[in-house]
Amino acid sequence: MAEAVDALVIGAGPAGLMAAETLGRAGRSVLIVEAKPSAGRKFLMAGKSGLNLTKDEPLAACVAAYGAASDWLAPMLADMGPNIVMAWAKALGQPVFTGSSGRVFPVAMKASPLLRAWIRRLGAEIRTGWRWSGWEGGDWAFDTPDGRRAIHPAVVVLALGGASWARLGSDGAWAPKLAEKGVDLAPFRPANMGFCVDWSAHMAPHFGQPVKAVALMAGSGAVVRGEFVVSARGIEGGGIYAVAAALRDGAALAVDLLPDLSEREVAARLAARPAKQTLARHLERALKLDPVKRALVQEFGRPLPEGVALARLIKRLPIRHAGPRPLDEAISTAGGVTRAAVDGGLMLRAMPGVFVAGEMLDWEAPTGGYLITGCLATGQWAGRHAAVWQGVRPFRFIPEAKMRGCQA
Repeated sequence: MAEAVDALVIGAGPAGLMAAETLGRAGRSVLIVEAKPSAGRKFLMAGKSGLNLTKDEPLAACVAAYGAASDWLAPMLADMGPNIVMAWAKALGQPVFTGSSGRVFPVAMKASPLLRAWIRRLGAEIRTGWRWSGWEGGDWAFDTPDGRRAIHPAVVVLALGGASWARLGSDGAWAPKLAEKGVDLAPFRPANMGFCVDWSAHMAPHFGQPVKAVALMAGSGAVVRGEFVVSARGIEGGGIYAVAAALRDGAALAVDLLPDLSEREVAARLAARPAKQTLARHLERALKLDPVKRALVQEFGRPLPEGVALARLIKRLPIRHAGPRPLDEAISTAGGVTRAAVDGGLMLRAMPGVFVAGEMLDWEAPTGGYLITGCLATGQWAGRHAAVWQGVRPFRFIPEAKMRGCQA
């Protein structure tokens, strides 16, 4: 027999936990189920690099960072934007600070203290090792450590993540289940990811080295200042992630190795090369190009031109790549439940009483705190609307045999 519950939240990442907290504050009794052995695994992984919660900037700038989804997410971010996220963390006993780039981190520089305080404040039951497997006899079915279990909820919030970092719980396995019920889905695509490069042997000594103080250009789009890392598999890091969506969609990548010098200044310094000095030494001394930058010029510019042509190459070095790294390696994913598939409260149109939050939704944003902020904002929005949903019951799967009986 199925267990009757009031509000069921499937997924214990930041979106699911925020939905659960919002439901609880509205007076709903909440059960959270999570497929992994513990809550917030991807959240904790983000904490290993300090846990960038948000970006300390005006709300309008924050909203604009979500690109094509900006107008959709704007009202949600208005209720859970940068200032509110910072206040939320402080209320959990985790003071924050703003770094030089505007990124906001807990002073503790890790996620575990915040997550523990948050779960303690929630006070909701969390069952781990519960993997949603579909529907059974009209109820929500789960594979659990104690065998097959069924839940009969009054309302449901789905917060199952995107389709990257499967080992942390975001495996996209939910997509076929929702597609079968008529939910409109956009194909998953990697976001904030590295790109494959088939390096020549001479690049091997530079694997793991950062390429600092450069400007990256994706096609004719905006120029982004930043840095990236040369790895055995290709290129990755903050600068690459900032232009990753454009590169994924077909734009060519070029790098300005000396963004603080004009092409004319670079050409003048190249022209002042002493007669007996090798080009490699001149690039080092006159232009201050470090070994990894000089290696990149050789990798993508050979045979090297001379004079103004070489200056032009250094100012716009084409970086040839073989496409994005695999989907599961991406920091986040685009695709998932489309805007058309949900109503204004993030309820699935095809499944009344079932709400969706977080990376399950088809939006993407750059790194810099926007991913966690977006998950918190959509989680709160879905939880708020789920709390006041007035339907008689949420969507229930009706077995095909029963459907035939109804039609008879």
